[in-house]
Amino acid sequence: MSDAIERGLVRFEENGVGVQACLVGLNGSDDEEMVITAALLSRPWECVVVGGGVCSAPEQLELFEVIINLVRRCAPGAAIAFNSTPEDTFDAAARWISSG
Repeated sequence: MSDAIERGLVRFEENGVGVQACLVGLNGSDDEEMVITAALLSRPWECVVVGGGVCSAPEQLELFEVIINLVRRCAPGAAIAFNSTPEDTFDAAARWISSG
């Protein structure tokens, strides 16, 4: 896991908020839909943050659509937030969750 992602996840712990990362497509071998579906169904979610590397990259448009539709189907009660960097993931989620 990159240092920036790790720093972003630490902020959840510092604020008493549970977090689980679901990183896909890093080496091209993932069945992205299966990995994302399993993560979304693993427990109830208050918020799902979609990373800026997916939501702002034109070449990731198809994956972005898959993620949004999976969240709608598998975690319909979850808010959807977007970060711009791995380090501001907590900030993105915090706009939609209650901490502590």
